[in-house]
Amino acid sequence: MDEITYRLAEAGDDPAVLVGLYDAAARWMVEHGIDQWKPGGKDEEHFRRRIAQGEVWLAEAAGRVVGGFELWWEDEPAWGSQPPVAGYVHRLMVDRACAPAGTGRAMLDRAERRIAESGRTWARLDCMTSNPRLRPYYEGAGYAVVGEQSSKDGGGGSRYGVTLLEKRVG
Repeated sequence: MDEITYRLAEAGDDPAVLVGLYDAAARWMVEHGIDQWKPGGKDEEHFRRRIAQGEVWLAEAAGRVVGGFELWWEDEPAWGSQPPVAGYVHRLMVDRACAPAGTGRAMLDRAERRIAESGRTWARLDCMTSNPRLRPYYEGAGYAVVGEQSSKDGGGGSRYGVTLLEKRVG
């Protein structure tokens, strides 16, 4: 397996790379009957904002970007107001055409290490309740279901149900 390295995305990084990762993942979901992301659902401006306001991580192997994820330090739309004890993993994206096997799990591990390094003790994430494949994937990575949010505000007027999962990391 090619070694995966990680780095924070910076303002000079091309957000089109992240849009490409997102759209490819969304197309794969649609092709496999998974109701989660839709192609075109996140644009370059979304990723520019996330890079400027927080942490967007890029996974690289063999000299190219093979994945990425967002790490947030609060997530009120899904989790409500919380004490600062967790990091929230969003948009775990893998380039299925060139990423080494296990890249998704490796990125989750990296996110969990970053959360623990920050002094927080919980990695949290959510997935659409209607997605039958993600929940078992995250449970297989050690996450436990801790609740449901029946009407998460997804922005732009969209609302949907999500399953809340967490894992102790520190």
